[in-house]
Amino acid sequence: MYKKNFFKLIGLIAITGLIAFACSKGSSYTAPAPPPDGTSPVKIAMHDMSFVPATVTVTKGAVVRWQNDDAYAHTVNSNDGTTFSSGNINGGGSFSYTTTVAGTFNYHCLIHGLPMSGVLIVNP
Repeated sequence: MYKKNFFKLIGLIAITGLIAFACSKGSSYTAPAPPPDGTSPVKIAMHDMSFVPATVTVTKGAVVRWQNDDAYAHTVNSNDGTTFSSGNINGGGSFSYTTTVAGTFNYHCLIHGLPMSGVLIVNP
């Protein structure tokens, strides 16, 4: 009985260590900084099931580039379904969009749903 509980404890410790390692790995990621004046190009990373930074403000005419830094596919789709739609972006790939109208555009990854979402604010 002690042997059985010992192996359960070792398994629990191993799982906890793996989770802690995975979480600490994500926390060391440095988000790309958008240009301070809102001009193009601006990069938004797709990293650890997130858009980083989650909210970006640019001026009309700016080019926004989403870079997939994950090993698996993501998409970039405006919530209104018409402003922009990337299709699948495999790991290492990217998608660019030139802003043509001012407004606030919520977007998400079609593959991973609304938990993976962001906001693009376009000023006139």
